[in-house]
Amino acid sequence: MCDFVPGIELSRSFYREVVAPLVSGVAHDAALVGPGSEVLAFDTARSADHDWGPRVLVFVAAPQVEEVRAAVTAGLPERFLGFPTVFGYHGSVQPGVTVTELGSWLVERLGFDPRGGVSLLDWLSVPWQSLAEITSGEVFHDGLAGEGLVVAREALRWYPRDVWRYVLACQWRRIAQEEAFPGRCGEVGDELGSAVVGARLARDVMRLALLLRRRYPPYAKWLGSALARLPGSAELGECLGAAVAARSWRQRQEGLSGAYARVAALQNRTALAEPLDERVRGYFDRPFEVIGGDRFAEALLASVGDPVIKELPVVGCVDQMSDSTDLLTRPCTARRVTAAVLGL
Repeated sequence: MCDFVPGIELSRSFYREVVAPLVSGVAHDAALVGPGSEVLAFDTARSADHDWGPRVLVFVAAPQVEEVRAAVTAGLPERFLGFPTVFGYHGSVQPGVTVTELGSWLVERLGFDPRGGVSLLDWLSVPWQSLAEITSGEVFHDGLAGEGLVVAREALRWYPRDVWRYVLACQWRRIAQEEAFPGRCGEVGDELGSAVVGARLARDVMRLALLLRRRYPPYAKWLGSALARLPGSAELGECLGAAVAARSWRQRQEGLSGAYARVAALQNRTALAEPLDERVRGYFDRPFEVIGGDRFAEALLASVGDPVIKELPVVGCVDQMSDSTDLLTRPCTARRVTAAVLGL
Protein backbone atom coordinates (compact mmCIF):
# COMPACT_ATOMS: atom_id res chain seq x y z
CA MET A 1 0.00 0.00 0.00
CA CYS A 2 1.27 3.47 -0.85
CA ASP A 3 1.12 6.28 1.71
CA PHE A 4 -1.88 8.51 1.02
CA VAL A 5 -1.20 11.77 -0.76
CA PRO A 6 -4.10 14.21 -1.31
CA GLY A 7 -5.19 13.88 -4.93
CA ILE A 8 -4.67 17.54 -5.77
CA GLU A 9 -1.04 17.32 -4.64
CA LEU A 10 -0.48 14.04 -6.44
CA SER A 11 -1.95 15.36 -9.68
CA ARG A 12 -0.05 18.64 -9.48
CA SER A 13 3.24 16.76 -9.21
CA PHE A 14 2.14 14.33 -11.91
CA TYR A 15 1.56 17.19 -14.34
CA ARG A 16 4.82 18.96 -13.59
CA GLU A 17 7.07 15.92 -13.63
CA VAL A 18 5.43 13.65 -16.22
CA VAL A 19 2.70 15.29 -18.31
CA ALA A 20 4.19 18.75 -18.95
CA PRO A 21 7.28 17.35 -20.75
CA LEU A 22 5.02 15.20 -22.94
CA VAL A 23 3.00 18.22 -24.14
CA SER A 24 5.87 20.68 -24.35
CA GLY A 25 5.48 23.02 -27.32
CA VAL A 26 1.70 22.47 -27.55
CA ALA A 27 -0.61 25.29 -26.46
CA HIS A 28 -2.73 23.77 -23.71
CA ASP A 29 -4.47 24.13 -20.40
CA ALA A 30 -3.92 21.51 -17.71
CA ALA A 31 -6.01 21.09 -14.58
CA LEU A 32 -7.69 18.83 -12.10
CA VAL A 33 -11.38 19.74 -12.30
CA GLY A 34 -14.64 17.88 -12.77
CA PRO A 35 -15.82 14.80 -10.84
CA GLY A 36 -13.83 13.39 -7.96
CA SER A 37 -13.60 14.03 -4.23
CA GLU A 38 -10.02 15.22 -4.69
CA VAL A 39 -11.27 18.15 -6.80
CA LEU A 40 -13.14 19.49 -3.76
CA ALA A 41 -10.27 18.44 -1.45
CA PHE A 42 -12.47 15.98 0.42
CA ASP A 43 -10.50 12.85 -0.50
CA THR A 44 -8.97 10.61 2.15
CA ALA A 45 -7.13 7.28 2.11
CA ARG A 46 -10.55 5.66 1.64
CA SER A 47 -10.97 7.51 -1.66
CA ALA A 48 -8.00 5.69 -3.15
CA ASP A 49 -9.85 2.36 -3.32
CA HIS A 50 -11.59 3.26 -6.62
CA ASP A 51 -11.76 5.96 -9.32
CA TRP A 52 -8.64 7.57 -7.87
CA GLY A 53 -5.04 8.11 -8.90
CA PRO A 54 -2.74 10.68 -10.53
CA ARG A 55 -5.10 12.56 -12.88
CA VAL A 56 -4.75 15.54 -15.20
CA LEU A 57 -7.07 16.99 -17.83
CA VAL A 58 -5.21 18.47 -20.78
CA PHE A 59 -7.20 20.79 -23.04
CA VAL A 60 -5.91 21.47 -26.55
CA ALA A 61 -7.34 22.72 -29.86
CA ALA A 62 -9.69 20.20 -31.47
CA PRO A 63 -7.39 19.31 -34.43
CA GLN A 64 -4.60 18.38 -31.99
CA VAL A 65 -6.54 16.10 -29.66
CA GLU A 66 -5.75 12.74 -31.25
CA GLU A 67 -2.07 13.49 -31.84
CA VAL A 68 -1.49 14.80 -28.31
CA ARG A 69 -3.50 11.97 -26.77
CA ALA A 70 -1.38 9.39 -28.57
CA ALA A 71 1.87 11.06 -27.53
CA VAL A 72 0.82 11.29 -23.90
CA THR A 73 -0.44 7.72 -23.74
CA ALA A 74 2.78 6.41 -25.27
CA GLY A 75 4.97 8.42 -22.92
CA LEU A 76 3.32 7.65 -19.57
CA PRO A 77 5.34 5.58 -17.10
CA GLU A 78 3.56 2.60 -15.57
CA ARG A 79 3.61 4.17 -12.12
CA PHE A 80 4.07 7.57 -10.55
CA LEU A 81 5.08 7.85 -6.88
CA GLY A 82 3.96 4.26 -6.48
CA PHE A 83 0.52 4.78 -8.05
CA PRO A 84 -0.48 3.25 -11.40
CA THR A 85 -0.98 5.80 -14.17
CA VAL A 86 -3.63 3.63 -15.85
CA PHE A 87 -6.47 2.67 -13.52
CA GLY A 88 -10.20 2.10 -13.27
CA TYR A 89 -12.16 5.33 -13.47
CA HIS A 90 -15.95 5.50 -13.65
CA GLY A 91 -16.36 2.00 -15.01
CA SER A 92 -13.49 1.79 -17.47
CA VAL A 93 -9.73 1.37 -17.32
CA GLN A 94 -7.99 4.41 -18.80
CA PRO A 95 -4.90 6.59 -18.44
CA GLY A 96 -4.94 9.21 -15.73
CA VAL A 97 -4.45 11.87 -18.41
CA THR A 98 -7.50 12.95 -20.38
CA VAL A 99 -6.75 14.93 -23.54
CA THR A 100 -9.74 16.73 -25.01
CA GLU A 101 -11.04 20.01 -26.42
CA LEU A 102 -12.29 22.41 -23.76
CA GLY A 103 -15.52 23.56 -25.38
CA SER A 104 -16.91 20.07 -25.92
CA TRP A 105 -15.87 19.05 -22.40
CA LEU A 106 -17.67 22.04 -20.88
CA VAL A 107 -20.84 21.38 -22.87
CA GLU A 108 -20.79 17.74 -21.79
CA ARG A 109 -20.40 18.71 -18.13
CA LEU A 110 -22.66 21.78 -18.02
CA GLY A 111 -24.87 21.80 -21.10
CA PHE A 112 -23.22 25.01 -22.40
CA ASP A 113 -19.86 26.74 -22.75
CA PRO A 114 -19.65 29.61 -20.21
CA ARG A 115 -16.90 31.36 -22.19
CA GLY A 116 -19.67 32.59 -24.49
CA GLY A 117 -21.70 34.04 -21.61
CA VAL A 118 -23.98 32.54 -18.98
CA SER A 119 -27.73 32.96 -19.41
CA LEU A 120 -30.39 32.83 -16.68
CA LEU A 121 -31.34 29.32 -17.77
CA ASP A 122 -27.68 28.31 -17.66
CA TRP A 123 -27.34 29.49 -14.06
CA LEU A 124 -30.49 27.79 -12.85
CA SER A 125 -30.16 24.47 -14.69
CA VAL A 126 -26.62 23.53 -13.63
CA PRO A 127 -26.47 21.60 -10.32
CA TRP A 128 -24.43 23.07 -7.50
CA GLN A 129 -22.17 20.03 -7.51
CA SER A 130 -21.26 20.63 -11.16
CA LEU A 131 -20.60 24.32 -10.54
CA ALA A 132 -18.36 23.37 -7.61
CA GLU A 133 -16.49 20.83 -9.75
CA ILE A 134 -15.65 23.43 -12.40
CA THR A 135 -14.72 26.28 -10.05
CA SER A 136 -12.78 24.14 -7.53
CA GLY A 137 -9.71 22.00 -8.11
CA GLU A 138 -6.68 23.67 -9.63
CA VAL A 139 -5.42 24.90 -12.98
CA PHE A 140 -1.83 23.67 -13.34
CA HIS A 141 -1.10 25.46 -16.63
CA ASP A 142 -2.96 28.29 -18.36
CA GLY A 143 -1.73 28.21 -21.93
CA LEU A 144 -4.76 28.91 -24.13
CA ALA A 145 -4.17 32.64 -24.44
CA GLY A 146 -7.06 33.99 -22.40
CA GLU A 147 -9.62 31.69 -24.03
CA GLY A 148 -9.25 28.66 -21.80
CA LEU A 149 -10.38 27.13 -18.55
CA VAL A 150 -9.48 30.14 -16.42
CA VAL A 151 -12.03 32.22 -18.36
CA ALA A 152 -14.72 29.56 -17.92
CA ARG A 153 -14.02 29.26 -14.20
CA GLU A 154 -14.17 33.00 -13.69
CA ALA A 155 -17.50 33.20 -15.53
CA LEU A 156 -18.97 30.65 -13.11
CA ARG A 157 -17.27 31.88 -9.94
CA TRP A 158 -20.56 32.98 -8.39
CA TYR A 159 -24.13 33.96 -9.24
CA PRO A 160 -24.96 37.49 -10.42
CA ARG A 161 -26.55 39.34 -7.49
CA ASP A 162 -30.17 39.09 -8.64
CA VAL A 163 -29.80 35.39 -9.44
CA TRP A 164 -28.20 34.93 -6.01
CA ARG A 165 -31.14 36.73 -4.37
CA TYR A 166 -33.61 34.53 -6.24
CA VAL A 167 -31.88 31.27 -5.29
CA LEU A 168 -31.63 32.35 -1.65
CA ALA A 169 -35.31 33.33 -1.63
CA CYS A 170 -36.26 29.90 -2.95
CA GLN A 171 -34.13 28.25 -0.27
CA TRP A 172 -35.92 30.24 2.43
CA ARG A 173 -39.24 29.25 0.85
CA ARG A 174 -38.31 25.57 1.23
CA ILE A 175 -37.72 26.18 4.94
CA ALA A 176 -40.95 28.14 5.30
CA GLN A 177 -42.99 25.32 3.84
CA GLU A 178 -42.00 22.80 6.54
CA GLU A 179 -40.64 24.72 9.54
CA ALA A 180 -43.71 24.07 11.72
CA PHE A 181 -43.90 20.36 10.89
CA PRO A 182 -41.36 18.92 13.36
CA GLY A 183 -43.47 20.28 16.20
CA ARG A 184 -46.78 19.27 14.67
CA CYS A 185 -45.57 15.71 14.04
CA GLY A 186 -44.18 15.44 17.55
CA GLU A 187 -47.32 16.84 19.14
CA VAL A 188 -49.35 13.89 17.84
CA GLY A 189 -46.73 11.36 18.94
CA ASP A 190 -45.00 10.95 15.58
CA GLU A 191 -41.41 11.40 16.68
CA LEU A 192 -40.15 9.50 13.63
CA GLY A 193 -41.95 11.88 11.30
CA SER A 194 -40.70 14.83 13.31
CA ALA A 195 -37.12 13.56 13.05
CA VAL A 196 -37.39 13.04 9.30
CA VAL A 197 -38.75 16.53 8.68
CA GLY A 198 -36.22 17.99 11.10
CA ALA A 199 -33.39 16.38 9.17
CA ARG A 200 -34.77 17.75 5.89
CA LEU A 201 -34.86 21.23 7.41
CA ALA A 202 -31.32 20.80 8.72
CA ARG A 203 -30.16 19.99 5.21
CA ASP A 204 -31.92 23.06 3.82
CA VAL A 205 -30.33 25.26 6.48
CA MET A 206 -26.89 23.83 5.68
CA ARG A 207 -27.36 24.60 2.01
CA LEU A 208 -28.65 28.08 2.83
CA ALA A 209 -25.62 28.82 4.99
CA LEU A 210 -23.26 27.78 2.19
CA LEU A 211 -25.15 29.85 -0.38
CA LEU A 212 -25.06 32.88 1.89
CA ARG A 213 -21.28 32.49 2.10
CA ARG A 214 -20.91 32.20 -1.69
CA ARG A 215 -20.22 28.47 -1.70
CA TYR A 216 -21.92 26.03 -4.06
CA PRO A 217 -23.34 23.27 -1.81
CA PRO A 218 -21.84 19.89 -2.75
CA TYR A 219 -23.90 16.73 -2.97
CA ALA A 220 -24.99 14.85 0.15
CA LYS A 221 -21.78 12.97 0.89
CA TRP A 222 -19.78 16.17 1.39
CA LEU A 223 -22.43 18.62 2.61
CA GLY A 224 -21.49 18.39 6.29
CA SER A 225 -17.80 18.56 5.49
CA ALA A 226 -18.33 21.69 3.41
CA LEU A 227 -20.30 23.38 6.19
CA ALA A 228 -17.63 22.52 8.76
CA ARG A 229 -15.05 24.34 6.62
CA LEU A 230 -17.01 27.59 6.62
CA PRO A 231 -15.38 30.15 8.92
CA GLY A 232 -17.60 30.76 11.94
CA SER A 233 -19.84 27.73 11.33
CA ALA A 234 -19.13 25.88 14.58
CA GLU A 235 -22.15 27.19 16.48
CA LEU A 236 -24.46 26.61 13.53
CA GLY A 237 -23.14 23.06 13.26
CA GLU A 238 -23.72 22.50 16.96
CA CYS A 239 -27.34 23.65 16.68
CA LEU A 240 -28.01 21.44 13.67
CA GLY A 241 -26.25 18.49 15.30
CA ALA A 242 -28.43 18.88 18.37
CA ALA A 243 -31.54 19.04 16.20
CA VAL A 244 -30.66 15.89 14.28
CA ALA A 245 -29.66 13.97 17.43
CA ALA A 246 -32.69 15.10 19.46
CA ARG A 247 -34.98 12.47 20.97
CA SER A 248 -37.98 14.76 21.35
CA TRP A 249 -39.61 17.33 19.15
CA ARG A 250 -39.04 20.11 21.68
CA GLN A 251 -35.30 19.46 21.73
CA ARG A 252 -35.35 19.26 17.92
CA GLN A 253 -37.18 22.58 17.76
CA GLU A 254 -34.63 24.19 20.07
CA GLY A 255 -31.74 23.12 17.86
CA LEU A 256 -33.44 24.25 14.67
CA SER A 257 -34.45 27.58 16.21
CA GLY A 258 -30.83 28.31 17.10
CA ALA A 259 -29.80 27.45 13.55
CA TYR A 260 -32.52 29.62 12.01
CA ALA A 261 -31.43 32.63 14.05
CA ARG A 262 -27.84 32.21 12.90
CA VAL A 263 -28.61 32.01 9.18
CA ALA A 264 -31.03 34.93 9.53
CA ALA A 265 -28.22 36.99 11.05
CA LEU A 266 -25.92 35.87 8.26
CA GLN A 267 -28.39 37.03 5.63
CA ASN A 268 -28.70 40.42 7.30
CA ARG A 269 -24.92 40.78 7.12
CA THR A 270 -24.91 40.15 3.37
CA ALA A 271 -27.00 43.32 2.85
CA LEU A 272 -28.75 41.68 -0.11
CA ALA A 273 -32.16 42.69 1.24
CA GLU A 274 -33.83 44.76 3.94
CA PRO A 275 -32.60 43.55 7.36
CA LEU A 276 -35.22 41.63 9.34
CA ASP A 277 -35.75 40.53 12.93
CA GLU A 278 -33.51 37.49 13.42
CA ARG A 279 -35.50 36.01 16.31
CA VAL A 280 -37.80 33.01 16.07
CA ARG A 281 -41.46 33.52 16.86
CA GLY A 282 -44.62 31.53 17.53
CA TYR A 283 -46.52 29.83 14.73
CA PHE A 284 -49.98 31.41 15.01
CA ASP A 285 -51.28 30.33 18.44
CA ARG A 286 -49.63 26.92 18.30
CA PRO A 287 -46.70 25.99 20.59
CA PHE A 288 -44.16 25.83 17.78
CA GLU A 289 -41.21 28.12 17.10
CA VAL A 290 -40.49 29.22 13.52
CA ILE A 291 -38.29 31.83 11.89
CA GLY A 292 -40.92 32.78 9.32
CA GLY A 293 -38.86 31.83 6.29
CA ASP A 294 -41.23 33.57 3.91
CA ARG A 295 -40.29 36.93 5.46
CA PHE A 296 -36.74 36.48 4.23
CA ALA A 297 -37.83 35.14 0.86
CA GLU A 298 -40.10 38.12 0.27
CA ALA A 299 -37.42 40.62 1.32
CA LEU A 300 -34.94 39.09 -1.12
CA LEU A 301 -37.42 39.04 -3.99
CA ALA A 302 -38.36 42.66 -3.28
CA SER A 303 -34.68 43.56 -3.79
CA VAL A 304 -34.48 41.91 -7.21
CA GLY A 305 -34.19 44.44 -10.01
CA ASP A 306 -34.25 42.16 -13.06
CA PRO A 307 -37.90 42.01 -14.25
CA VAL A 308 -37.51 38.53 -15.72
CA ILE A 309 -36.18 37.09 -12.46
CA LYS A 310 -38.81 38.96 -10.49
CA GLU A 311 -41.56 37.14 -12.42
CA LEU A 312 -40.14 33.63 -11.99
CA PRO A 313 -42.11 31.17 -9.86
CA VAL A 314 -40.49 30.82 -6.44
CA VAL A 315 -39.23 27.32 -7.19
CA GLY A 316 -35.53 27.93 -7.74
CA CYS A 317 -32.68 26.17 -9.44
CA VAL A 318 -32.61 22.52 -10.43
CA ASP A 319 -31.20 21.43 -7.03
CA GLN A 320 -34.18 23.04 -5.33
CA MET A 321 -36.60 21.26 -7.65
CA SER A 322 -35.24 17.74 -7.40
CA ASP A 323 -32.63 15.60 -5.68
CA SER A 324 -32.74 12.82 -8.27
CA THR A 325 -29.19 11.82 -9.14
CA ASP A 326 -30.33 10.57 -12.54
CA LEU A 327 -31.65 14.06 -13.30
CA LEU A 328 -28.81 16.08 -11.81
CA THR A 329 -26.08 14.14 -13.61
CA ARG A 330 -27.67 14.60 -17.05
CA PRO A 331 -27.14 18.23 -18.10
CA CYS A 332 -29.52 18.15 -21.08
CA THR A 333 -32.31 16.62 -18.98
CA ALA A 334 -31.72 19.04 -16.13
CA ARG A 335 -31.84 21.90 -18.59
CA ARG A 336 -35.14 20.74 -20.13
CA VAL A 337 -36.77 20.25 -16.73
CA THR A 338 -35.61 23.65 -15.46
CA ALA A 339 -36.84 25.42 -18.60
CA ALA A 340 -40.21 23.70 -18.37
CA VAL A 341 -40.75 24.44 -14.67
CA LEU A 342 -39.63 28.07 -14.81
CA GLY A 343 -41.04 28.88 -18.27
CA LEU A 344 -37.63 29.91 -19.61
